[in-house]
Amino acid sequence: MKFYIVIPILTAFLITVPAELFCAGAGQGVKAENLFLQYRYAEAAAIYRTLNDVQNPDLNNMKRLAECYKKMNQYEDAEIWYARIVNNPASEPEDILNYGEILKANAKYSSAKKAFQQYYILTRDKNSVATLAVGCDSANKWISRPTDHRIQNESLVNTNLSEFAAFPVADNLVYYTGEPAVVNDKKKIYGWTGNAYLRIFDAGRNPDNSLNWPRIPEFPFNDEPYHVGPVSSNKAGTIFFITRTYPGKKGLETVIDGNTYQTQNMELYIQAKIYGVWDKPHSFAFNDVQRYSVGHAALSPDESILYFVSDKSDGEGGTDIWFSELQSDGTWGEMKNAGKRINTSGNELFPSVAADGTLYFASNGHPGMGGLDIFSSRGSRESWSRPVNLRYPINSPRDDFAFFMCRDNMGGYLSSNRENGKGNDDIYSFELTESSVRFFVAGVVVNKKTNEPLRGSDVILYDQNKNIIAKQESNKDGAFLFSLAKPEDGSLFASLRGFLPDSLSIDDDSFIAQDTLWCRLYLEPLLEVGKIFRLKPIFYNFDKYNIRSDAAVILDELVLIMHENPTLNIELGSHTDCRGTDDYNQRLSQNRAQSVVDYLVSRGIARDRMVVRGYGEARLVNRCADGVDCSEEEHQENRRTEFTVLSW
Repeated sequence: MKFYIVIPILTAFLITVPAELFCAGAGQGVKAENLFLQYRYAEAAAIYRTLNDVQNPDLNNMKRLAECYKKMNQYEDAEIWYARIVNNPASEPEDILNYGEILKANAKYSSAKKAFQQYYILTRDKNSVATLAVGCDSANKWISRPTDHRIQNESLVNTNLSEFAAFPVADNLVYYTGEPAVVNDKKKIYGWTGNAYLRIFDAGRNPDNSLNWPRIPEFPFNDEPYHVGPVSSNKAGTIFFITRTYPGKKGLETVIDGNTYQTQNMELYIQAKIYGVWDKPHSFAFNDVQRYSVGHAALSPDESILYFVSDKSDGEGGTDIWFSELQSDGTWGEMKNAGKRINTSGNELFPSVAADGTLYFASNGHPGMGGLDIFSSRGSRESWSRPVNLRYPINSPRDDFAFFMCRDNMGGYLSSNRENGKGNDDIYSFELTESSVRFFVAGVVVNKKTNEPLRGSDVILYDQNKNIIAKQESNKDGAFLFSLAKPEDGSLFASLRGFLPDSLSIDDDSFIAQDTLWCRLYLEPLLEVGKIFRLKPIFYNFDKYNIRSDAAVILDELVLIMHENPTLNIELGSHTDCRGTDDYNQRLSQNRAQSVVDYLVSRGIARDRMVVRGYGEARLVNRCADGVDCSEEEHQENRRTEFTVLSW
């Protein structure tokens, strides 16, 4: 999730390098570094991938690539590269801390905690990891026993870009913040994301809180040069609080390594809408763009207190929640910090206050599941109860924020960049489905070869959209148990280092005659040198060897196996059927095997862990040799990709 608090704009000249030096080596490194410093992470990553495709890649290049993936919220790729970084003898403790944070974002809480403990042993820096480690323990419990909230991606408004911070302004209307899809002016592109600056959208709101018919309305500030949003209002929908990025030329200037950066801080504007007509906007009294940002405003239920976010230097650290009280003359009083019970040395963001007075906010400074988690607290002004984590699935291993509770306290909206969304940040609706009836998915994970139970296997229960319903580790007997408020279609997935993963589908009809569905998952050992494993069918276009998108999904499973087993070295072999000449089939299979390796390398697997072999039609698995009449299905059996364990 992008905080949208500041926009650093580099005003000094960047280092320039003659074009002829950009062919390779140092020139490419300088180009990648320049792109990185300009926040053009996708372009920088493309170059860093090439620079790292060598036997002993430069450690700094690996760090930069890992950070690019982290900035772009591509956490799986970031994890693979941080894993390679921490195994480098020259790596630093900070790399282990970064690795732990990425593991946590990928819901690998036990591994993340080990990384945090290792960082502490090396540095004795308890302050940096204590909250993170506590969050790992809590997250393991929460994700194994989720609350009865139903989370629904609002797919009719979400896109492959960012949408977040839904705020109802009427029974049938919601305002939210998003990235426009089409931009014709390069000046309206944000370099960090490569997408348009944020604008205010509206959408229709149905009685069940689902959203539809998104559009960019004629809204004040939507023509601003930089970010606009989020927005909130009073209950009557007549007074709006609008966050925007300061568009002027008098922002804060800092000098770093001889380069001057102008920081475009955020500011808060207040504007009334009278009989459907927007009145003149006015600046919030405590905006100070040369010193700090102000934004993310929310009113108390009686509309006498305005809560908002600022990174003002006399707070607790990072961004804090502050408040101001409405005075008798209609002005807003002194800006005050909401206190240490709420605010931490990390970031507190996106406050909202429910009808019953409960404060909801996002934070990465309290123990949580991942990046930003959503918390609740009771109180007012600077006096609050201890914040309570809303647990899984309201929270996830990624960033969860912009929580809004509707008046019935049973449903509302949140925003998240969790896995399997439509874009970067997405809007989700939620409802609480309280039920006294429970359904269970129970079973055991065993060694496929010996039939012995496997302890410590990661067992994940997915819904039909591949969202995690719950996750557990199998116990000493290899057993697991998931409790559900209602049955639903989905799948089970089990994995353990040193084994091939296994999965099975679940049909909600299976629960009709019983309340418990019993399952058994078999993990096949990888430890045998010379053992051959056949991948699921990988299809290529006729006479081609490039990896198609459907094949990439299959190969990502092999990426997972290689990553989870870092000492595993394999041979990748591609095979054809008998049709075509021997020489042609040999070349085609070699090229196809090579394309598989190239794909794995692009996902961070070291090239020297893989050997390429194209076998052509030399190793048929059935009777379909030259001259034998076979069906297409029989020929397909021979068109396969396999990997063989070379060493462990």
